Amino acid sequence: MSADLVQLVTSLAQRARAASLVLATASTTAKNAALSRLAGLIDSSHAALLAANAQDLASPEAAALSPAARDRLTLNPARLTQLAESVREVAALPDPVGDTLEDFTRPNGLHIRKLRVPIGVIGIIYEARPNVTIDCAVLCLKSGNACILRGGKECFHTNTALAALIREALAKAGLPVDAVQLVPTTDRAALTTLLKLDSLIHCIIPRGGESLIRFVAEHSTIPVIKHYRGVCFVYVDVAADLAMA
Repeated sequence: MSADLVQLVTSLAQRARAASLVLATASTTAKNAALSRLAGLIDSSHAALLAANAQDLASPEAAALSPAARDRLTLNPARLTQLAESVREVAALPDPVGDTLEDFTRPNGLHIRKLRVPIGVIGIIYEARPNVTIDCAVLCLKSGNACILRGGKECFHTNTALAALIREALAKAGLPVDAVQLVPTTDRAALTTLLKLDSLIHCIIPRGGESLIRFVAEHSTIPVIKHYRGVCFVYVDVAADLAMA
């Protein structure tokens, strides 16, 4: 692993940590303004986003995807419109930061109040789903958390274009642009480095298949929130043909 790559990823995390301290106390008005601007930027940037997406779809990595995975990678005007609308829906949600969970007084007179507060910096690792870039960024922004995004190499150009819009929206709303950052390389070594930065990143969330989640869980020194295989069952009615089912 090159020293330059380690420095690149470490610097990215350091900037995210500094931004998280500002974002944690940002007003609801400022956060919602950034979200509203982002939705507008998505609406007005269809041509650029579709061009970036076409570049990804023409890559050898995309050609190797299953039809279902390739469909998830593909953007079109309707999907971009839906993506912008999802950002507006998050903007309309109540701000969770500062919400009171419990408020009580102990028999000795000690008053205790439990509040929702941001986590800090969240690293999100995902596969060829460009909508996740927006989904995760806006949910982190709304909840006052900085995030570092590492998407699949199959959608690198699309994610880069989307991340640029997010940073533009943050800047226009007066919030730190480093609150949302995309790892600017597809080198697998960058991910390994990221997963060791436990002094700067507070939580890792992998979104994808079992192999991705297993890799993250095995290599991370940062707490990982994972869905893994889930708890799934299939029930077959007693009257059904079991062999056919």
